[in-house]
Amino acid sequence: MAAEPPLRRGNLLPPRALAIAWSLLVLIAVLAWVLTVGQARHMGVEPGTMGMALPLFLLLWLLMMAAMMLPSVAPVAVTWARGIGRQSTGVTRAARTAAFVAGYLLVWTAFGLLAYGALAATGELVRDHPGAGRWIAFTAFLLAGLQQLGPLKNVCLRHCRSPMGQLMRYAQFRRGARDLRVGAHHGLYCVGCCWGLMVILVPLGVMNIAAMAGVAAVIFIEKLWRLGPWFSTAVGVVFLVLAGLAPFQDGLLPGLQAPEEPMHMH
Repeated sequence: MAAEPPLRRGNLLPPRALAIAWSLLVLIAVLAWVLTVGQARHMGVEPGTMGMALPLFLLLWLLMMAAMMLPSVAPVAVTWARGIGRQSTGVTRAARTAAFVAGYLLVWTAFGLLAYGALAATGELVRDHPGAGRWIAFTAFLLAGLQQLGPLKNVCLRHCRSPMGQLMRYAQFRRGARDLRVGAHHGLYCVGCCWGLMVILVPLGVMNIAAMAGVAAVIFIEKLWRLGPWFSTAVGVVFLVLAGLAPFQDGLLPGLQAPEEPMHMH
């Protein structure tokens, strides 16, 4: 007889283990925010990749995603950890939770490759044609608004809000790299749900702490509030309004304004 999937068992994690799992994810998110804010204070907000090579950019991107996404993914990660039940020791549970988080962040790191290419292209365009920044901002807000209102957003948001069906399916897979795969699978849904929100960081600035905090708050509310889908629609409407304003309001594109050249005394 086949073993019953862990998520269907009744012996879930005790309260103390649940508290440890939640605390671990919160600690990672807080540490990521501290490191991200510290780095952003020294970099400022500029167009493009701000002179960063790809490895450094991906490292910072990974920190940003951990800071912005882990609070909203914590319930799913803990749900998966609860499904492990009492089959393994505390150390093994922690390792499996870490594998889930690693798979999740791996997907966002891959998305970071696309972000790096987009930032490099837009930064080069703004340096050569400063006026193009307004239309890049228009395109970014328009894409974000359409994504918020589109059907793919709703499909991915439903998964992120109610992932139990998918977690049950993955619980039947072999243990080898299963937790990593579950995290990556959930990460793909999160990318499908949130890529539009990441796009607005192009005009607002990738290292703009206020913008990052705002995006993180939107993601958290969308996924965890019972009126999240309605909130998501409202955010989409706001983005479309900002798209209409972007060509006329330089304040909406701090991340696309080339830094002024310092004046030299003769």
